[in-house]
Amino acid sequence: MAPLKILLLQGGDSAEREVSLSSGGRVAAALRAKGHAVTEADPAGDAFAVLPAARAADVVWMALHGGAGEDGTIQAMFDLAGVRYTGSGHLASALAMDKDLSKIVFRAAGVPTADWRMLRPGDRWPWRTTPFAEEMAGALGLPLVVKPSKQGSTVGLSIVKATQALSEAVALAFRHDDEVMLETYVPGRELTVGILGDWVMPVGEIIPKHEIYDYECKYTAGMAEEVFPADLPPAVRDETQRLARRAYEALKLRGCARIDFRLHPDGRLFCLEANTLPGMTGTSLVPQAAQADGVDFPTLCERIALDALGATATGTDR
Repeated sequence: MAPLKILLLQGGDSAEREVSLSSGGRVAAALRAKGHAVTEADPAGDAFAVLPAARAADVVWMALHGGAGEDGTIQAMFDLAGVRYTGSGHLASALAMDKDLSKIVFRAAGVPTADWRMLRPGDRWPWRTTPFAEEMAGALGLPLVVKPSKQGSTVGLSIVKATQALSEAVALAFRHDDEVMLETYVPGRELTVGILGDWVMPVGEIIPKHEIYDYECKYTAGMAEEVFPADLPPAVRDETQRLARRAYEALKLRGCARIDFRLHPDGRLFCLEANTLPGMTGTSLVPQAAQADGVDFPTLCERIALDALGATATGTDR
């Protein structure tokens, strides 16, 4: 295979900038190890400035996380410019980033997801009041999850165990987004499935040191145990992969994505969210899933680039 000219985008302006830079550095090294010509660029401040380099490349490798790099904004710019890039298109990216809309799509597609309510500034809901907190606790139960609707890496997320803590959690989430989701907390095991095109990767289990798989657990070595493949009965494993594929297709995703679940103690699966540009750091989940399927990190990165070009890697990659 002839070497590809690849523009790798990393950094950006989102709250996940540092994660993106970590992902980008690893991906760039991996692609160069495969013999490809990689140019690195940071769209922070002026995304349009990367267009000349993007047009000159065979493909843009998207190592951005959150914000305009993952919500479909930059993808729409590339679509207009006729640039090929890794990951999902602008519509799918926007749907998956918006947790409210993605859960509506999941429900319509028969993918189970926890109950939720939305808060918006224009609703004038008295969310600082005790009656509101009691109403939400009655509707969704306690504990409940409070999070920004369009953020990743658990930025601004809280687990509320008492009604008097709700207003503070909502205020925190509103600092990161103009919409806030209140969601029923699902106890149990945290599962994840990576998908790249037709390849559904082994189910993984995350066992965090904290109560949830939060930012620190995700990106600090030793703060979570990741098990690939997860120790699951075959029927549960197969159902998790089936629902992951259904969620992927329902949101019209393409390229590499990761679908996260909770496995309730009673055996029910609940889809948490879809990640259209999953992390590629040293502690990230998709590289571990690929490794469990016999695909090393440089080969995974190359396969993602080839998928964006409508091609497949040659030889025995899997």
